[in-house]
Amino acid sequence: MKRNLLILFCLVALLCIQNPALFAQTNLATPAQYGKPFKNVPDRRDVSIYQVNMRTFGKNGDFKGVTERLDSIKALGVNVIYLMPIYPVGILKAVNSPYCIRDYTAINKEFGTLDDLRQLVDGAHSRNLAVILDWVANHTAYDHVWTKNKSWYLQDSTGNIISPPNMGWRDVAQLNFKNPDMRRAMMSAMKYWILAANVDGFRCDYSDGPPFDFWKQALDTLKNIPNHTLLLLSEGGRKDHYKAGFDYNFGFNFFGNLKAVFERNRSVLSIDSLNTADYKDTEEGQQMVRYTTNHDVNGSDGTPLELFGGKKGSMAAFVVIACMKSVPMIYNGQEVGTPYRLLFPFTAKKIDWTLNPDVTAEYKKIIGFRNSSKAIRRGKLTSYSSADVCAFTKENGKEKVFVLSNLRNKTVSYTIPADLLKSKWKNAFTEIKMTINANITLEPYSYLILKN
Repeated sequence: MKRNLLILFCLVALLCIQNPALFAQTNLATPAQYGKPFKNVPDRRDVSIYQVNMRTFGKNGDFKGVTERLDSIKALGVNVIYLMPIYPVGILKAVNSPYCIRDYTAINKEFGTLDDLRQLVDGAHSRNLAVILDWVANHTAYDHVWTKNKSWYLQDSTGNIISPPNMGWRDVAQLNFKNPDMRRAMMSAMKYWILAANVDGFRCDYSDGPPFDFWKQALDTLKNIPNHTLLLLSEGGRKDHYKAGFDYNFGFNFFGNLKAVFERNRSVLSIDSLNTADYKDTEEGQQMVRYTTNHDVNGSDGTPLELFGGKKGSMAAFVVIACMKSVPMIYNGQEVGTPYRLLFPFTAKKIDWTLNPDVTAEYKKIIGFRNSSKAIRRGKLTSYSSADVCAFTKENGKEKVFVLSNLRNKTVSYTIPADLLKSKWKNAFTEIKMTINANITLEPYSYLILKN
């Protein structure tokens, strides 16, 4: 028996000598739990997300700049902060993308230290804000330590590691999800941040890349970490993401459709079709995350002001996102009506937080109402939309809300549905009572939120 154990030990030692990267990454030590797990992670039905791009956010583009503005983020009314990738960026073949990751368990020095991240998370938790990290599971930088083990990556016929096929992402290397050691190392690295930094989940980049069985295994593993409630956002559209255990899918199609409503006069009724398709395979509380901007489309497509009719139009669009059938996401700078694009790799311009306090106030008003209304967050949706007006009720118990948002840059006369005629309401913001009759005239890009 002793002889067999000695032989086994020698074989393991030889493997580790030949492949130190494999030893280091598959045997990542489980860190001690930092701090106390956050007990006030919001119910997934009640979430509103704030996306932080550190490079654009503060004067120095670091964690401390975000920590300094936690009160402002809290005042906006959101309850989840989503931090774009915090990890060291690759150099080999790289273009300085935050999504080209050189080490999954280290901090990018441009953002600060692990202690700085912990202070940010602690500060968020003390304000009842959860924090999720961006995670890039599909690929790594070409100079990631894992590339020392080529079997962890897809290779061409000559044995060279390749980029994700047919994606055009030449700066990153495609991982091989048939390799069980790589998968274990990935799950270990994800677990590391939940314990070492006390974060509350992940937004998983390009989640349509890794296979279903990986996500099911990874998410089950994370959910078994004691005392942690996690929020898990798939930046993907596959229906099996819900079955794998994600709380949310990403609203790519909604964003594209909303642009077509504003730019090409597509019927507002198309939103109803998307709601049906997007929610077909969801279970209780699983939802779409929808937005009028994020770090990708802000640079490639334009700001909300460019795409959705300036201040008024972009707010009419946001009302639909915040109130109809989704978890809303705000990208940093959106709440001050930033008029310029924050272009990749996000190092040229910073956000001017003094801009457009009227826009900030309106976002606070809309999110504040969402937070106060269980009907909006969890209620049954009934759509009464027309070709031009997104109109719907939300009901939860005795609470009922009626929302109308004119998505056209023209005055529209909206015909009230028969079952809502002569119903009595209050304006959700002014508390002024009103009875709605046959028609309501809505000014260009105006909205009305009524409650019973």
